[in-house]
Amino acid sequence: MDRTAYSLVATDLDGTLLRGDDTVSDRSLAALARAAGAGARHLVVTGRPAPRVRSLLERLGCTGLAVCGQGAQVYDAGAHRMLWSVTLDRELAETALGKIEAEVGQLYAAVDQDGVDGLTLIEPGYLMPHPTLPAVRVDRRDELWGKPISKVLLRHPDLSDDELAATARAVVGSLATVTMSGPGTVELQPCGITKATGLALAAERLGVSRRRTIAFGDMPNDIPMFDWAAHGVAMAGAHPELKAVADEITTTNEDDGVAVVLERIFSTS
Repeated sequence: MDRTAYSLVATDLDGTLLRGDDTVSDRSLAALARAAGAGARHLVVTGRPAPRVRSLLERLGCTGLAVCGQGAQVYDAGAHRMLWSVTLDRELAETALGKIEAEVGQLYAAVDQDGVDGLTLIEPGYLMPHPTLPAVRVDRRDELWGKPISKVLLRHPDLSDDELAATARAVVGSLATVTMSGPGTVELQPCGITKATGLALAAERLGVSRRRTIAFGDMPNDIPMFDWAAHGVAMAGAHPELKAVADEITTTNEDDGVAVVLERIFSTS
């Protein structure tokens, strides 16, 4: 690969750039710095909402744009403001949740509130897939809908993520977009919104075309991002659906898979 081929490096966080303990290795940081030295920008594209990613962006030294909330938010980290966001209609969210429960029985739900200071609210019975992420427990489900939300997170006591996501897609229709972004993380977001939506908007603001974008991910929610970018790299531990559409498969996130590829592309030799 020509080191000048890519001027935008789009990376997912969980399961991709981040290790299991929510850290970024020195090797990965050095590889991102090497890419930056060659003129490429780094853009975080994550399912996490902006408030839950702020400290990570600081650790990465990101002071520009980030795509958050599965593509529903374009966040300016340096200015600490939202440049663009789309909310999920709360009545549609309740209706979609009811349709899914009619098929699979009781679900446990959480929501990410909209905005740079929005909270993650969880109803009784919901277990956070990332214990390190802060959340506020509410007493009743109707308390989830008190303020505008960017998405709903779902968990089922028995069904696998694949089974829950498949059923949700079958019954939700145009009420919302269903995504699976990690273990125990099936989500409802605004209809038509994907990581590609936010990535395209951010790239336009940065003046970078899709033909000069390389993307890294590990879950089915990264498929639209791979479809949009010129080159999609799946981690070795990625979901089979993503591996099936990837242009390349690298090593695992624990083995610095992002760095492995960036070191090759932006080699100084």
